[in-house]
Amino acid sequence: MALRKYAGYAWNLISLVGMILAVTATGLIIGFLSYEGITGVEKPYLGLMTYFLFPGMLIMGLILVPLGAYIVREKRRRHPDEVIPPFPRVDFNDAHKRHLFLFFVVASIGFVLIVSVASLKGYEFTESTTFCGELCHQVMEPEHVAWANSPHAKVKCVECHVGPGAAWYVKAKISGMRQLYAVAFHTYPETIETPIDNLRPARDTCEHCHWPEKFYAGRQKVFYHYAPNEANTPREINMLINIGGTPKSEHHRGIHWHIGQEVSYIALDRQRMNIPYIAVKEKDGSVTEYMDTEKPLSKDDVAKAQKRVMDCLDCHNRPAHVYRSPGVEMDEAFAARRIDLGLPYLKKTAVEILTRPYKNKEEAKATIAKELPEYYAKNYPQVAKDKAKELAHAVTVVQDIYNRNFFPAMKITWNTYPNHIGHFYSPGCFRCHDGKHKTASGKVISKDCNMCHTVLGQKQENIPAGTVVKEFVHPVDIGDELHKANCSDCHAAGGQDVPGGEKHAKK
Repeated sequence: MALRKYAGYAWNLISLVGMILAVTATGLIIGFLSYEGITGVEKPYLGLMTYFLFPGMLIMGLILVPLGAYIVREKRRRHPDEVIPPFPRVDFNDAHKRHLFLFFVVASIGFVLIVSVASLKGYEFTESTTFCGELCHQVMEPEHVAWANSPHAKVKCVECHVGPGAAWYVKAKISGMRQLYAVAFHTYPETIETPIDNLRPARDTCEHCHWPEKFYAGRQKVFYHYAPNEANTPREINMLINIGGTPKSEHHRGIHWHIGQEVSYIALDRQRMNIPYIAVKEKDGSVTEYMDTEKPLSKDDVAKAQKRVMDCLDCHNRPAHVYRSPGVEMDEAFAARRIDLGLPYLKKTAVEILTRPYKNKEEAKATIAKELPEYYAKNYPQVAKDKAKELAHAVTVVQDIYNRNFFPAMKITWNTYPNHIGHFYSPGCFRCHDGKHKTASGKVISKDCNMCHTVLGQKQENIPAGTVVKEFVHPVDIGDELHKANCSDCHAAGGQDVPGGEKHAKK
């Protein structure tokens, strides 16, 4: 048989299996690459097969072909009737060997090209957000969904988590192997702990795009809120955020001063909430130390403790993975006119339903779809009839809020990970700016709100129209607690971000 003659020693089961694997893998790689190029579709498991499984099959097949041939040749050499030299003779005057050699060269070039393209595409695939966020679906779903709805949704995961350079790329891939093992054998924690250990310093990543010291003035921002009452009453806070400071004032250095100057601190917990010691390196090289007066550390404790130099992530600790409270989500939906303000108590009712514990997303969606219309059918039947379309749309919006901020499979809710920007739902700035950190000479880290922001105006139901507001007015009179307590003491209590408010007019 001509084929058997040309195959020679390779005419054996091992080599034939290798040939089949190699040819099949080659066809699949070409086919899947063509499909991806034509459709533009990039799916995690499709990429996993195209760039890892099929090239692995190809390489395995290419190993099996010569291995089978070698085994057969060695077996024949040991036969007494066979005279086979230890090494193959290459005689290009023999047409059979010449053709076999040419086939080997052409096939090798083809296979090398295919494996090279697959390797390059595989590298590109491992750098993609599809690979990072969707391959380990259940584990990474919360972070991937949060990233997709964040201001950094156009920034690839690797640009922040790996950054440029070979050293951090190798570290990331070694870490990735550990994570792959954890996913495969289900040894990962039910809720991923943060902050991430050994994360690359923000100065190597964030500051490739952001230049903190460049900010030299304030930034005006209007916060839109809606009361948890029957009318969903609009509230508005017009505020100047002193990012770069307030020129010609005692607070001229602004919030980003923390990055422009070397500030280090000691945290006693993983999430860096309890900070008893802060040190500031002054321009002249001297160090100013601030100690928590309620829980001071000894000199030995300070000397032994690990000190962290402050960078962007100490405040912007959730820059690309933001989970937002149901109240804030409802406020934005009202402000963007995605839901109707004319549905009484919509904010209060929706937030109450959203913040209940659910076994899974399906149960949550079903409860929202059932209880929100039932509430209006029972308490506001005319509204339920007249605004049936608006109510149905509100159900969809509330379900979407749940999908973005609650992940029962990983035991993650909107407030699982404290966000240190501001101080509404976590201590944030007040971890240090609490009026309790003092130097030996009595200098205090101030809790003065005007250090970071200035209220330019405020509108809400307890402020008479036309009133000029220069300091924040709480919607409910809480007396001195406004200055004594932290906002997060109430607004994050029990996972409910709309404490108090009006009671429902009807039951």
